Amino acid sequence: MELDLRRTVDENPMSRFQIVAVVVCIVLNMLDGFDVLAVAFSAAHLSADWHLTGKEIGLLLSAGLFGMAGGSLFIAPLADRIGRRPLVLACLTTIACGMLASASAQNLTQLVALRAITGLGIGGMLASIAVIAAEYSSNKWRSGAISMQSAGYSLGATLGGAASAYLLTHFGWRSVFIFGGVTTALVLPLVLYSLPESLDFLIARKPAGAIEKVNAILNRMHLKHVSVLPLATSTAGAGESSSPLGNGTLRRTLFIWAAFFCVMAGFYFVMSWTPKLLVQAGLSAVQGITGGVLLNVGGMIGCTVFSLVATRVNVARLLAVFLVASAVLLAVFGAVSSTLDVALIAAVVLGAVISACVGGLYAITPLLYTPQTRATGVGWAIGMGRAGAIVAPFAVGTLLDSGWSVSGLYYLFCAPFVLAVLFVFGASARPEFKALLDTHQATH
Repeated sequence: MELDLRRTVDENPMSRFQIVAVVVCIVLNMLDGFDVLAVAFSAAHLSADWHLTGKEIGLLLSAGLFGMAGGSLFIAPLADRIGRRPLVLACLTTIACGMLASASAQNLTQLVALRAITGLGIGGMLASIAVIAAEYSSNKWRSGAISMQSAGYSLGATLGGAASAYLLTHFGWRSVFIFGGVTTALVLPLVLYSLPESLDFLIARKPAGAIEKVNAILNRMHLKHVSVLPLATSTAGAGESSSPLGNGTLRRTLFIWAAFFCVMAGFYFVMSWTPKLLVQAGLSAVQGITGGVLLNVGGMIGCTVFSLVATRVNVARLLAVFLVASAVLLAVFGAVSSTLDVALIAAVVLGAVISACVGGLYAITPLLYTPQTRATGVGWAIGMGRAGAIVAPFAVGTLLDSGWSVSGLYYLFCAPFVLAVLFVFGASARPEFKALLDTHQATH
């Protein structure tokens, strides 16, 4: 029985309970997309209301990203001690309170602080929902289920942008934060009922009442109860440390950090700067915003395609293909950015491939760590990605001030995606991880 439980989850068709758990994780990831784009849309109204300078707007936009990085690095690892579900609930409460409080901010200092607090909640939550989605998916659907969370980001960004545009027109910028806070609060009952604790956490940590909690989960999955908890499974090799930075794990941790930094730097460059750069290249303001929306529409398509294909092939190799495609399409987009019809079509395709790259990284990272350190490993990797997200927009602004052309910037950001190919293969190079990444092929 000690080996059957994990194998049963891995090899059996997913129950309705497991599917709902994964869908809830996707819904939670929508909060990230809503938060980023809603604040970007509100920036112009805030600037007019409070007479903010460009530097102050930049500080406001960066505050949430700094908070997300801090949450991923310092709060997400707590899930390996107290459990994934309690941390998700605490982070959701933080997000809801942060958004609602932001609506009553009276000056820039207050709003920046509240944006950072909201970011802490989002950053702390992201690793846990990626881990829960991974652990409740079968081998066949695991990579696809996790990569679909990036489609949740794009969907949240698209719906958040549309809702923000309506609210800003009719009710002002404070209504955007009220809407975000209320929406997040309404998600809490869904999480309480439908998001289970991680089975792997319960088996590895064995908290009080663990066997009763495991059997309650198994009952909802229509599986047989266990009389004794199985031994914790591990993906670590012999002699490896239980820490993501220990012996045997340091190398792949550094590689996955580098991959996240490169991909998220490129992703946030494209998502943050494309509307403005399209205008600078000669398109109208409306056309620039349209290009930004199409990037997120493409993101939903790309993540869906990636998740379906990932059930049939090695996910690391599939991710490498999308990384190379991203580099190529960045060069193409840079070359056609001043031609409206071609640029808008290219925006959809570019949004598709770069969003799929983010989903691919989320898919492979949980497989690189043991259950005892999985949330920590994923959280730290996401934190490194947020660091790239913070650095890239500032770097682009500096390069623009020094005279770089629009096309030159897109050519420059081909390099991070090419480098990420090497880092992904470096992180997943060991034979045991190659076997894990190939598992869903054998079970298809």
